[in-house]
Amino acid sequence: MKPVLILLLLLAGPALAAGPENLPQNPPDNPMQPSPIWDDLRSSIIGTETEPPVDPAVLDLDAPKRADNPALVPVHVTQPPGAPAITALTLVVDGNPAPVAAEFTFGPALMPLDFEVRVRVDNYSDLRAIATLADGRKVMAGRYVKASGGCAAPAGKSMDQVRATMGQMKFRQTQEDGRDIGTLMIRHPNFSGLQRDQVTMLTIPAEFIQTLEVKQGDAALFTMDAGISISEDPVFRFAYAPGAGPVTVHAQDTDGRIWDHAF
Repeated sequence: MKPVLILLLLLAGPALAAGPENLPQNPPDNPMQPSPIWDDLRSSIIGTETEPPVDPAVLDLDAPKRADNPALVPVHVTQPPGAPAITALTLVVDGNPAPVAAEFTFGPALMPLDFEVRVRVDNYSDLRAIATLADGRKVMAGRYVKASGGCAAPAGKSMDQVRATMGQMKFRQTQEDGRDIGTLMIRHPNFSGLQRDQVTMLTIPAEFIQTLEVKQGDAALFTMDAGISISEDPVFRFAYAPGAGPVTVHAQDTDGRIWDHAF
């Protein structure tokens, strides 16, 4: 055997003997980009300078790499079966004027999490979800999204149509793999304060759904405390364990309007 080959085998020997399970593992794939904005915001949003780990075995987030419509960017947050329960989740769009899109809490019926919402994205940006687990630990998932102008995009309807339908709700329920799948749509312009009236060209003041509470019977499904980044006519899709009683929705916007519906 040639001396060079013997030397290579000797150097590789410890690694080969260790077996694949003992070899260094690649860190979980992180599709987000380095973000100086997030570095500045982290402490104020999650209360610590420590970066939450990215762990797809606990939490994953899917969003388009390039959005077709920056004002309607779908965000799908999921957990695999057996993942630890999530009690709260903060959705952040780093490059938006108000980066915290919404803060959610979840009831046990939504575990493991399968939750979808649409947001506005104003600049090419990381879009991230920071979850708080039942034991207090935090974990993060996210994606870099190429989109711009979502917060200033004009409303899809005239002001007369907006006022006539504001607060109307629809709820659709299906079943999949033994879980109920609820889709809730609420008519509301969710004005961001950055849009212009297309007739007068005056800036439209911010006016959006600020709080949302969804229950089945007496059991909480989820709550939302939102900012300007949730899309117009917000839609929420969520999987939950079948329960007793109607699904009830309580919503309030920044002008103090309140809507209650039962389905």
